[in-house]
Amino acid sequence: MPATEDIVLSVSAVGKAYAQPVLSNIDLALRRGEVLALAGENGAGKSTLSRIIAGLEPPTAGRMQFNGKPYLPGSRAAAERLGVRMVMQELNLLPTLSVAENLFLGNLPSRAGWIDRKRLRVLARAAMAQVGLEAVDPDTRVSELGIGHQQMVEIARSLIGDCHVLILDEPTAMLTAREVTLLFAQIERLQRQGVAIVYISHRLEELRHLAQRVAVLRDGQLICVEPMQRYSSEQLVSLMVGRALGEAIDLGERRIGEPILTVDGLGRGEMVSDVSFEVRSGELFGLYGLVGAGRTELLRLIFGADSADQGRVALGNPPRSVHLASPAEAVREGIALISEDRKGEGLLLSQSITANIALGNLSAVSRAGVVDRDAEQALARRQIEAMQIRCTGADQVVSELSGGNQQKVVMARWLARDCSVLLFDEPTRGIDVGAKFDIYGLLAELARQGRALVVVSSDLRELMLICDRIGVLSRGRLIDTFERDTWRQDQLLAAAFAGYQGSAA
Repeated sequence: MPATEDIVLSVSAVGKAYAQPVLSNIDLALRRGEVLALAGENGAGKSTLSRIIAGLEPPTAGRMQFNGKPYLPGSRAAAERLGVRMVMQELNLLPTLSVAENLFLGNLPSRAGWIDRKRLRVLARAAMAQVGLEAVDPDTRVSELGIGHQQMVEIARSLIGDCHVLILDEPTAMLTAREVTLLFAQIERLQRQGVAIVYISHRLEELRHLAQRVAVLRDGQLICVEPMQRYSSEQLVSLMVGRALGEAIDLGERRIGEPILTVDGLGRGEMVSDVSFEVRSGELFGLYGLVGAGRTELLRLIFGADSADQGRVALGNPPRSVHLASPAEAVREGIALISEDRKGEGLLLSQSITANIALGNLSAVSRAGVVDRDAEQALARRQIEAMQIRCTGADQVVSELSGGNQQKVVMARWLARDCSVLLFDEPTRGIDVGAKFDIYGLLAELARQGRALVVVSSDLRELMLICDRIGVLSRGRLIDTFERDTWRQDQLLAAAFAGYQGSAA
């Protein structure tokens, strides 16, 4: 057991629940000068626990202590004032401000009530030098930097001032090899200064390179906290998986026919590289991968939302190449994309169910360019009944619906167009278990109608529950495709990590 004075922050019986528990009874102590690897599958609770420690989320159960005193920061700023910092996957920079202004926002040096620009530049250059950004002008707008440099600015900002606990959530996902080397050097420097570091990454070799201990989360539970040297990468994968799929669902009788979507050598930069697969009529084809694996980017290429550097998309049997320069062209060819961001990209939250469903079907509900209100209402009523959308009526505002019913509205819009290829990006994200099974039933019905479905999900067990085949992406490449009758959960997860093996400095 470590001496009490070696523990800088501890959590005891910490839990977090939204619609359902996502963290339960977590006990963990962070030691000074140590790197603790926090490992687990997508959705295991790693980011939630980190956000609680960093003051971004309050726990719903348990207690925390910082330097032996009760700790419950009301905000990220309150945690940072105590020296608890977090670098998140999502960048938290203001793109219209300069690098220097972003680094010292909230603590800008001043003279006689004005910002001391000369002093600001000196301070910024010192902070930037720590992470290898000496060649960047501190007056450069953040929006002019590449995503890797922006990540380094975010890291540099977290290293300014007193830092006792530093949480790094997938910090190297967007960094070059040189930037990773510089980051590792800073981590070693911080260790020598006694900073406790929580390091989250799906790059297992990085964890083994940096961490002294590993904490494994699975389904919101803390499975173990052990010295890192006790486990190989394969053993860590087994700990993260932990158990076989314990659920089953009857998708009904389906006839899987000939391929109607063919993706051949599709690629864009480093995010998607030379991906090929086919999806047959009546088939549920899953795409799994870790954060940054290229899943969403691949769907956007198929849908024409981004331009491919290489490869082609073909439809029908025999395959007919289609040039998809825009989503509008994809829709005309019978391809639909149900985005993972239903609130930002899929719905008009302030509008009615009727208006949202009609949005993708204006030609069917208008005459001579004028919307036919009766036809619009009739379409909405048909889709509400078909999708079993729980609402007070077609005129109910979408923002008043539950997450699951909002997702059904998005699906209803596209299904009214009779698209033959449907791309689903995280179709059950943020909805409760009951609503998830409603969505599974709808996906199965679409497959029974002979449509080809591609489903991206961060929940591997979900894909194993509903899919006929699963393709696994890792670092932009399709590593392998697994058949329902032969796949194993540990094989699928190992494939997801395959592209990151041996990537540590």
